[in-house]
Amino acid sequence: MDELNEGRNNLMKTLAIIPAYNEEKTIAGVVASIKREQPEMDIVIVNDGSTDRTSAVARELQHAAVIDLPVNLGIGGAMQTGYMYAARNGYDIAIQIDADGQHDPEALTQIMEPILTGHVDCCIGSRFLVKTAYRSAWNRRLGILFFTWMISWMIGKTFTDPTSGFRAVNRPIIELFARYYPEDYPEVEAVVLLERQQFRVKEVSVLMHARKAGQSSITPVKSLYYMVKVSLAVCMTRIRNVS
Repeated sequence: MDELNEGRNNLMKTLAIIPAYNEEKTIAGVVASIKREQPEMDIVIVNDGSTDRTSAVARELQHAAVIDLPVNLGIGGAMQTGYMYAARNGYDIAIQIDADGQHDPEALTQIMEPILTGHVDCCIGSRFLVKTAYRSAWNRRLGILFFTWMISWMIGKTFTDPTSGFRAVNRPIIELFARYYPEDYPEVEAVVLLERQQFRVKEVSVLMHARKAGQSSITPVKSLYYMVKVSLAVCMTRIRNVS
């Protein structure tokens, strides 16, 4: 079965998109881990206007293309840039993976498998589908629970980790996201958008780690702002015409 999966994988052109903002201490390790687990996978680093040496470190790596954004656009703008790169270069599968080391490249096969077999269009790596050793801050966990409830209420489907940025998508979604991708904190809105467009979205259980360097920008106060802003964006997604 592993040989069959490897054969399918070799037939599909895959790209890891790494949005990076001030991740000079971790970006090289993330790229090395991806190439160790998936040697045939291409990588593009979208340097989102970093003020440290992220761009310089990324450009020293042998196994990744680098796109430098002149200003910080946020995760939404960085990811849409990556999807535009994927669309223009003919990739069949694109995987979002963070630059801070939280996403474990050992789980890339789990994330891609449902797409390789044609069962889903988008596969999300969930920290909470089954119990793992991962522990999140209380404000993050509260936000995740709120968005889980909100999505379930709006579309009648439960996602245990709708804020997870560790996800893989197929070619039709690459093309959609190249045209339009939610801004600011896009993960939750993207789930609702895909469900509204009748794409097949699934979660698989993955183990994630604490960030290896730096600090999260999401404080308790920003968590409340995040919940309000994303809630309004998701409501707009219900009526927005995206094609």
